[in-house]
Amino acid sequence: MRPLTIIGNWKMNGSLESNQALIQSILSLGVSEFAKNSKAQVALCVPYPYLPQVSHLLNQSSIAWGAQDVSDHPNGAYTGDVSAKMLQDFGCRYVIVGHSERRQFHQEGDGLVARKAKATLQANMTPIICVGETESEHDDGKTLVVVRRQLQAVLDLLQGQIASCIIAYEPVWAIGTGKVPSPQQAQDVHRELRLQLAKFDDEAASKVAILYGGSLKPDNAKDLLAMPDIDGGLVGGASLNAEDFLALCQASQ
Repeated sequence: MRPLTIIGNWKMNGSLESNQALIQSILSLGVSEFAKNSKAQVALCVPYPYLPQVSHLLNQSSIAWGAQDVSDHPNGAYTGDVSAKMLQDFGCRYVIVGHSERRQFHQEGDGLVARKAKATLQANMTPIICVGETESEHDDGKTLVVVRRQLQAVLDLLQGQIASCIIAYEPVWAIGTGKVPSPQQAQDVHRELRLQLAKFDDEAASKVAILYGGSLKPDNAKDLLAMPDIDGGLVGGASLNAEDFLALCQASQ
C-alpha cells in the first residue's frame, strides 16, 4: 500500500514573521506526530528565500521541506535560476516541477519539465511532476490526451527512474477556483495515469504516488482521498492555514 503523501505548496506567499507563526502552529497541532505515527509523507514546498528558515524550523520534525521549482541546468550563466545542487544544500527532499502556473506564465513545455525532473533526481531529491488540463481542454474532452502527453514526455526521458518520482494531477480549471472534479472524475484520471505508468513499468506503477491538487480542502478531501488511485494531495491555499493543513493530513484516516 502506498503511503499517504501531503505536500503543501505555499506559492508566492509568506514572510519571516508569518512563516514562523504558521510552522509553530503546524507543529503545535501535531502534524509532525501525525506524519511519524502514520508513516505519511508530509512536506512544505516554499519560496526559495525561505528555505533556510523553514529548514531550521522543521529540522527536528517529521515534516520535510522542498522547493517550488528548479533549473534544468547544473550551474552556469543562468541569472535568476536556482540549481538542484543549491536546493540540496538546504536539505530539500522534494521539488515541484511543471506546476500549471509555471507552464502558463513562464511557457514551460513538456520537455523542459522532464529535464527539470531529471535534474532533481540527479541531486537525490524527489520531483513532484505536475500534469493537468486547462478549462478549455477539459470542456473539449481532451483531459486524458493532455495528461498522457505530459506524462509521456517524462517517461521518455527518465526511463527507469520514474519509480523515484511523484505525480500530481492538478486540473488547471480547479486551481484556486473552488471548482473541483467529483471524486470519481478525479479517480478516472488518476487511474489512467497509473495505467500509463504500468505500460512502461508495472512495478513502478504500483509504487508511484499520484496526488490530487486543485482546490483541495478539508471539506472535500475525505471523499477524494478515499479513491484507490489518489494517494494524497498537493495543497495550495489550505497549506497556509495550520488547522486546514492538519485536517487534510487526517482526511484519509
